[in-house]
Amino acid sequence: ILYYFMKLGYMGQFKISKIKENKEIIETYSEEEIKILLKKPNIKACSFIEYRNWVIANFLLGTGCRARTLINIRIEDLDFNNQLITYKITKNRKQQIVPMGNSLKKVLIEYLEYRKPETLQDLLFVNAYGQPLRTDLLSQSMCDYNRKKGVMKTGVHRWRHTFAKNWILAGGDIFRLQQILGHSDISIIRNYVNMFTTDIQKDFNRFNPLELVTS
Repeated sequence: ILYYFMKLGYMGQFKISKIKENKEIIETYSEEEIKILLKKPNIKACSFIEYRNWVIANFLLGTGCRARTLINIRIEDLDFNNQLITYKITKNRKQQIVPMGNSLKKVLIEYLEYRKPETLQDLLFVNAYGQPLRTDLLSQSMCDYNRKKGVMKTGVHRWRHTFAKNWILAGGDIFRLQQILGHSDISIIRNYVNMFTTDIQKDFNRFNPLELVTS
């Protein structure tokens, strides 16, 4: 409205600054919670859904991908020889290729041997009837998985933040993190760094070069 009045000449020209929104600190999964959620179930005794959700938890922590991307991954998108994963469905609609870690490779190979898909065009993750997943149903299923294990924190996207946090704390560079997470703007990654400032300060004195030479 103010810009409209300026245009009509009812008031002088001036720029209106946008109010800066305070960024909430994202609560990620703790080390203990990750250990609980990644504790492998007994394949011979558990349901397919429990085992599949365990594989999904590994996948999310190992890649940081979004829920919509995950439910659209097909078996043909997995390149075990070069340890790469192709995302064909992404938020910015651009195909993306990300690394597949050694641990995730082992998990996925075992999962596929267990599941025995019919074709390479089959979706990687399906429901108990072999049908495609929806993001809302995936979210509910992973919520149930967490709570049965005694972890009250839930949310598929929380794994994405956990991936980013642990990448940063492990010393991974933010430019590679930007590529892996598929962000077009580096400022979003810088927000992660700012949000996890307290965690970055952990054990600072232990690794600080000055402390090491003067202690």
